[in-house]
Amino acid sequence: MAPHRPRAVAFDVVETMFALDPVAAALERVGAGRGALDGFFASLLRDAFALGTTGDVRPFREVADAALGSLHPTLAPDQRGAVLDAFGTLDPHPDVAPALSRVADAGLPAIALTNGSAEVTTALFDRAGLDRLVAQVISVDEVGAWKPRPDPYRFAADTVDVAPGDLALVAVHAWDVHGAAAASLLTGWVSRGGADFPATFTPPDVQGTDLVAVVDALLALPERPPDSSMRPG
Repeated sequence: MAPHRPRAVAFDVVETMFALDPVAAALERVGAGRGALDGFFASLLRDAFALGTTGDVRPFREVADAALGSLHPTLAPDQRGAVLDAFGTLDPHPDVAPALSRVADAGLPAIALTNGSAEVTTALFDRAGLDRLVAQVISVDEVGAWKPRPDPYRFAADTVDVAPGDLALVAVHAWDVHGAAAASLLTGWVSRGGADFPATFTPPDVQGTDLVAVVDALLALPERPPDSSMRPG
């Protein structure tokens, strides 16, 4: 089926909406070295995905702490804690507020779908003054499975009472876009770093260099015929 205008828009949070600069700075302060962020975050995701493959799940902070300890075994618990606490101090990218405002102006609900905790994520939106533009924060903790397994995406669709095919997922992570597509969601990829979308993944329905461009492209899609957008009974 050809892509169509969504009835709700879900946004990934970490890196898609909030930059990891404070975590990078915290890693450098505790002696992990300049440029340690990429390796740490990649290891965190790898370990979480491996757990998901075997049907296990652990909270974001626990997985992050274990990954950090494995990569940098000389760090004391309080040093690792300082790095993990930095996830609660992230600032939004400049395009977040205008993108959320476009979704609101279109009369659609915007939700956050995160592998992090709902408490920390909600605090980020409150701290940034964006809480009024986000209808709901959904954590994978509520589902018992991390993205990109299909469960979180389908749970998000159920939560906002739309069919999976009427919910769009917007993310900078190609693996997140691929997972959402596998769960039958509409998808929008933000190519912030200028990299090409991996050829092995299901390509996004729309893409752009920032959140505003992706949201505008989703909203410009043709309306789905009313009879085909009904949720199955």
